[in-house]
Amino acid sequence: MTLKLIIFDCDGVMFDSKFANKTYYNHLLQHFGHPVMDDNELEYVHIHNVNESVHHIFRHHPEQDLEDVTRFREETGYAPFLKYMKMEEDLIAFLDICRPRYQLAVSTNRTNTMEPILEIFKLKDYFAKVMTAENAKRPKPAPDALLEILDHCECTVDEAIYIGDSIIDREHSERCGMRLIAFRNKALAAEYHVDSFMEILRLPPFQKTLSR
Repeated sequence: MTLKLIIFDCDGVMFDSKFANKTYYNHLLQHFGHPVMDDNELEYVHIHNVNESVHHIFRHHPEQDLEDVTRFREETGYAPFLKYMKMEEDLIAFLDICRPRYQLAVSTNRTNTMEPILEIFKLKDYFAKVMTAENAKRPKPAPDALLEILDHCECTVDEAIYIGDSIIDREHSERCGMRLIAFRNKALAAEYHVDSFMEILRLPPFQKTLSR
């Protein structure tokens, strides 16, 4: 089946955002007088949506009113932490090569921070559909976002491929039978493994379409 659609995760794929996430969630904890995250908590918040992450990092503080955390989080926003995000160096070059040949989309567990990121880094016009934990019926690892993208782009699952970096992404793609490209995670079960975007162009599904 010919490849027609490429779907991207955001954190850990399009962007190195671990330091941004670390700074953001530690800011929430410290504001309410709690210790910063440990390494395991950092790994958790890096791949889960914000609501799951807040519950996780405050789980040892049952006295903390999470509604107060939500209010503070909404007042603060994520914008002050966007400066800590680092876009992959070859992302734009990859998108420029792929845009004339494939439809492009995003499926991420970010919520209302995704649109500002696309605006600030001038990426919005590349993507036909952007699904987040906010507009999907169910967040990753449920397959809902991928299924909605397939429907919007009028593609079958065999005509699409997902680029992710975590076990959440593996479960996300697996639940609808979509192929996965593991980005900088050789330990992740996936059909393909790469360390950069330009490497992706050498993979068999891409060689088949790019050689035409």
